[in-house]
Amino acid sequence: MKKILIVDDSALMRRVFCDIIDKDKRFQVVDKATNGVEALELLTRNTYDAVVLDVNMPKMSGLELLKELQKRKIGARVMMASTDTREGAKTTMDALELGALDFVHKPVKPGDCRGDTFREEFLRTLEVVAESRLAVAEKTFTVDNLKRTKQIVELAKKHSSVISANKIVAIASSTGGPKALHSVITKLPKDLRTPVVVVQHMPVGFTQSLAERLNSLSEITVTEGRDGEVLEKGHVYIARGGKHLNIDMKAGSRYVLRYSDEPPREGVKPCANYMYESLIKSGFDEILCVVMTGMGADGTKGIVSLKNKRKIHVLAQEQSTCAVYGMPKSIVQAGLADEVVPLDQLAQEIILNVGVM
Repeated sequence: MKKILIVDDSALMRRVFCDIIDKDKRFQVVDKATNGVEALELLTRNTYDAVVLDVNMPKMSGLELLKELQKRKIGARVMMASTDTREGAKTTMDALELGALDFVHKPVKPGDCRGDTFREEFLRTLEVVAESRLAVAEKTFTVDNLKRTKQIVELAKKHSSVISANKIVAIASSTGGPKALHSVITKLPKDLRTPVVVVQHMPVGFTQSLAERLNSLSEITVTEGRDGEVLEKGHVYIARGGKHLNIDMKAGSRYVLRYSDEPPREGVKPCANYMYESLIKSGFDEILCVVMTGMGADGTKGIVSLKNKRKIHVLAQEQSTCAVYGMPKSIVQAGLADEVVPLDQLAQEIILNVGVM
């Protein structure tokens, strides 16, 4: 049974979470804390398979606890469970950047937590987090890293004349994705020679906050894609949560984003399979598919279908750098990966593959 730590200042919510968890044979609540200070003491002494963490608490909040864990280099698999994760997507982005792996929306009314919908979402998310790679302190982006990235850009400029300009980068990611995307997109130059489309599994409202956060930290422009928007080079488009993203070819070799409202596929919405399949009828000379950290196999069927019709090149994130080695593993096992690349090298592989204007 997976050992779980519950951190919440509400006695009622601790009781509700314990009831949900202890009724499932896969998990057992072994400790509880009422604030971040108590949780930090427990995490200093003990190891847990997952931590269910509230945001707003006295003495030390959930975000403050995550910062302290990073500072002390204490590894923990954290799932946020707070009303703040629905009311303020910025708080969620802060938590994910600070090491939380995923989150659930805690209903405003505690009684609503006893419903089947919340219980199933809670347990599904907890399973993913408990099975994930133990979070550790990330490598610092040093001056040498920055110098290396600039060298890659200069090398790409020299060779861009022999690289087709008619390409697109299509990225798929899920659990652990927001932090992984930060590591990749913030290193892309503003004059990247192609557009970049991203399907990150997140609910309605959170993808806009993710795009805004990445845009504020990146040289390349990052936005949540709008329906009917024409794709431009040197621009990253994050798929809107709660809709499926498609790329539609228009006259004059122009491409626009289109959203569709089919049911969830692979249990998610947006689903990367739809994005990849929509590129089958495109006129791109090559499609660079990048599959990153995440549970399940989203992206595999879409890339299989795409490979049968279009020229593609597939990058899969290397296992030890994934929070959850599910989606990339599926790609590798299906024999679709042209390259298996560590997270800190994905940006440079993208740049070298598509070139710089």
